[in-house]
Amino acid sequence: MDLLTTITRAVFTFTIFIIFATFHEYAHGWMAYRCGDSTAKQNGRLSLNPIVHIDLFWTIILPFILMISTGFAIGSAKPVPVNPYLMKNPKRDIIWVGLAGPASNVIWALILIGLMKGMIAFGIIIPKSPIYTFLFFCMQINVILLVFNMLPIPPLDGSRVIEGLLPDRYAEQYQKIAPFMFVVILVLMYLGFLSKLFGYAINIITKLFGV
Repeated sequence: MDLLTTITRAVFTFTIFIIFATFHEYAHGWMAYRCGDSTAKQNGRLSLNPIVHIDLFWTIILPFILMISTGFAIGSAKPVPVNPYLMKNPKRDIIWVGLAGPASNVIWALILIGLMKGMIAFGIIIPKSPIYTFLFFCMQINVILLVFNMLPIPPLDGSRVIEGLLPDRYAEQYQKIAPFMFVVILVLMYLGFLSKLFGYAINIITKLFGV
């Protein structure tokens, strides 16, 4: 794959990624607001404007470097700020906030699957056509966002669920490992664990829904 093709692919993937990552982060902020925490709203993050959710390093620089060097990239939108202590029931509500982002990706994946199957049923598109391929790619992005963020690794969304389930003293210790987890994630990526995990998840979804 030549450099121009790689850059084009990276820009296209980034565009699709940031669109659905925006819905993901908005869902976190919306749920936190519903639970009594207005931190995201006060910081201008309760928004569907992708620009406010872009982080220079995590959203642009790191994925681009990884795509160029390995052909596979992980990245993240800027996490929406939340304050569990402002929530009505911090232990319970942090779980709902953690699940809200991945839930948005589940909804989008189902919508995209419905579009693909519906358009095929009405003869609007055929499998492997450009529109079908585009919708399928968008579905893949949402599955990857869902699976990656639900890993129980701080500060990913799965860790918020674990944090809400653990007793307070253990939850505090659990969150203290967050600064070291970036290295763990990179190791999992370079060992091919993440790409295999995403591949299995996408394969299960495609077989389950017949897309």
